Amino acid sequence: MKWRDIGSDFVGEFIGTFLLVFFGCGSVTVSVLYSAFSGLFEVAAIWGIGVALAIYATRHLSCAHLNPAVSIAMVLAKRMQISKLAAYLAGQFLGAFVAAAVLFLLFSSSIASFEASQFIHRGAPESIKTAMLFGEFYPNPGNGLSTVVSMVQAATAECLGTFLLVFLIFSLTEGCNVGRPDNSFAPVFIGLTVTIIICIIAPLTQAGLNPARDLSPRIFSYLAGWGKASFPDNNFGLFVYGLAPIVGASFAAIFFIKIVEPIYLTKNDSKMCCSEDGREQDI
Repeated sequence: MKWRDIGSDFVGEFIGTFLLVFFGCGSVTVSVLYSAFSGLFEVAAIWGIGVALAIYATRHLSCAHLNPAVSIAMVLAKRMQISKLAAYLAGQFLGAFVAAAVLFLLFSSSIASFEASQFIHRGAPESIKTAMLFGEFYPNPGNGLSTVVSMVQAATAECLGTFLLVFLIFSLTEGCNVGRPDNSFAPVFIGLTVTIIICIIAPLTQAGLNPARDLSPRIFSYLAGWGKASFPDNNFGLFVYGLAPIVGASFAAIFFIKIVEPIYLTKNDSKMCCSEDGREQDI
């Protein structure tokens, strides 16, 4: 592998993940600090648009995974060489960290003012109300204290959400699926997928679905004064927001290449399709 290719992969993933986290976490930030949006859908839509724009901006530099879980799934599915993985992960985690730092630089005064108005001492347990601008928590702090979500439920939600995301990424981009949209529209549909999943999962876990998007901003918030308040549990959220998405993505890759893709290929080889009335016909 050429060093130029490694550099392109790193730069593409760094820029794309920076854009993803800046737009997405930025929407959470203005929602919490300024009540800029009226509901979850608006924040989810910005995340989805951010994903689509980030893919469009960087897919000629790298494959625009923007998510360690996606990159690992691609390696398992043999869609990417394992030798590329380190560059992808480095770009993703560093891009997310820098995005969190830029957001803090922009909104630090507003965060401090919000904390003062809400009598929040940064680093105390109640400061998760502002730590959630960076990392994620379960139950979602925005839902009030009545919501109860166990670690198992949270991990299941993150695993399932990432499974659906990665399965649809494969379905929307693999050539064997003749029903997929044109490649130029695939980022839009991937963004819409993210929007839908966030709308369903976010009330439980804030919908991480991406270890880099969670861990890097969480580490930044830990260093920026939130300390242990940055932890959603005693293990730094690694099980829920790190391992669970990777497990979900891995299962999606295996499910697609072992079950779904062979069916696609069989139907393609048989040269059959469905007519408008649902009956199979030769093509």
